Amino acid sequence: MPELILYTTSGCHLCEQAEELLLTQLTGFTLRKIDISDAETMVSTYGLRIPVLGIPGTKAELDWPFNALDVADYLDAHC
Repeated sequence: MPELILYTTSGCHLCEQAEELLLTQLTGFTLRKIDISDAETMVSTYGLRIPVLGIPGTKAELDWPFNALDVADYLDAHC
């Protein structure tokens, strides 16, 4: 079962939408959320882009906005 990373932060309504989409419309993966506010380098990298979806061990990322079909295509290409 692949692991997905959701780069997020508290109070981000778009991040909440992305998490809901991932948990309700997709199956077969585990989701790990990483709060970008925990590291200054992540804030500078992801601050204007969150939510961002990633797969551990790859550099491929999927920026918001995305839907279930976008995520499925992303997983097909990178898993």
